[in-house]
Amino acid sequence: MLLINISMKFIDKSNDLILMFTIKEVKVVLKTSKEQLIKELQMRVEDKILESTNYELLKKLIEKADTINEAIAIYELGTTYKRTGFHFDKRLDKIMMTDIIRYFIKNEQLSFVTDKSRLTHKLIIGDNYPALLNLMIQYRGAVDVIYIDPPYGKDKMGEFAKTNYNNAITRDNLLSMLFPRLLLAKSLLAEDGFIFCSIDDRNYAYVKCLFDEIFTEKCFINTFVWKKNSSGKTEKDKFTTNTEYILFYSKTDRYTLNDTYKELAESTKAMYNRDDGDGRGKYRLIPLQKPANPGPETTYDYVDNLGRIWPCPPKGWRMTKEKLKLLENDNRLHFDLVNKTLNEKGYWDERKNPGKRIDTLWNDLPENSTASKELEKIFNLKGIFDNPKPTELIKRCIDIGPKNAVVLDFFAGSGTTGQATLELNRQDDGNRTFILVQNNEITDTTPNGIAYDVTVKRLKRVMTGSCYDGTNDFEWLKDNEPLGDNLDVYENEEISSFRAVEGKTPFDLIDETLYGQEKFKSIKEKIEWVCENFEITQRKLVED
Repeated sequence: MLLINISMKFIDKSNDLILMFTIKEVKVVLKTSKEQLIKELQMRVEDKILESTNYELLKKLIEKADTINEAIAIYELGTTYKRTGFHFDKRLDKIMMTDIIRYFIKNEQLSFVTDKSRLTHKLIIGDNYPALLNLMIQYRGAVDVIYIDPPYGKDKMGEFAKTNYNNAITRDNLLSMLFPRLLLAKSLLAEDGFIFCSIDDRNYAYVKCLFDEIFTEKCFINTFVWKKNSSGKTEKDKFTTNTEYILFYSKTDRYTLNDTYKELAESTKAMYNRDDGDGRGKYRLIPLQKPANPGPETTYDYVDNLGRIWPCPPKGWRMTKEKLKLLENDNRLHFDLVNKTLNEKGYWDERKNPGKRIDTLWNDLPENSTASKELEKIFNLKGIFDNPKPTELIKRCIDIGPKNAVVLDFFAGSGTTGQATLELNRQDDGNRTFILVQNNEITDTTPNGIAYDVTVKRLKRVMTGSCYDGTNDFEWLKDNEPLGDNLDVYENEEISSFRAVEGKTPFDLIDETLYGQEKFKSIKEKIEWVCENFEITQRKLVED
């Protein structure tokens, strides 16, 4: 029995107009999605990336596609930069090719509330592709910051690659897996949103090309180089690798970078070693010479209040004569009569910023070993999760976005992004909320799965100060206060689109309140909403 037949159980046979309206609305949603993909292909023609003849063929195929998944698969065929040498054999996810409706259910046992007046965050347990599709219902264009740390290649895709693809575990699987997920991530991002992606040196070039395809090279902002260890270990036939990379892209050019700072180097702090005893505290000398481009307003010999003449530097002064005089009158100039130099006094207590604005070299952050120790303190256990990222690393990424950001990580791992969001909120009084997605893959150290044994337990411990069994004797609490807030835990559930389960249909099982909706007052509204938002229904309805 098709889904359309199930829906008719709830509709009086005389009310055929309801059904006709539902079909019409679903067609509009599918049509809009197709138009967006065709528009992006058209832009590639304009950028001389895609041949116009190929575009016309792909356009016809997309227009005939039955579902968004099929349209995306066709779209992928027109997005490979073969001229630059970037090519990979695309593998289709098995999960994308089934007639199954996947939806969220709430895990009441794992969800918790510490204070109803506090923020509520989300953890979604299950494969991230259907999770992202479900998030599109509520968060399309609403996510401000995405951070991901995907599996780095052929040896690290674990059970996902073994069960999801019919071929050997290769780099093609990594790129094939990322492609549709990044397309959905782009749709989830706000117009001024950012995405960060951690990647190692083996896969950096390939993954950057993939990001260039999806987000375009125009939206590439920076590559950050993170010093992940200080190992002195000598490796045979090559040099020691102690860095990883973080790709940084925007969705559009309509973004604003929040000024983010790193602590000053000790050598810089040591420069604040002068004190006139006037109550302003210690200061350093700041050169007044202009670095370049001298102009008539800044090219002059300066005469101080005692009549001494200070010759114009070769490239002029940094400021006009009037501003320089104001500094002298406020006792903010340092006159070196021996070396015949004039400098400004820069006071430590008057610094506007806590440190130096970050650049692309991140060698001031904790290393991987620190992240492992951090996790050990939370669990009182070693080796529960391989290669977690330091909380401070992800905090820096999130800090570049707004203080009220919606933060998404759909490769959540041990849950570091969640903890980083909470710590940053406490640090700067922010109102960021996080959404984490983690597959519950079973490993030797996580017999119940990573999400159950690590991710959700970490969040419970750092947010409430105790685990689900009531224990609160973990070492992390000795130096930290619980971070608070509430957590909703969802799981991916599925049902065939054309049959009922135990007498219930998708219209009974899907809870609209998990998607930011109020409870519908009528079954007509519920049917329209389900058919409009759950993509697998589109094919069934359009076919009928």
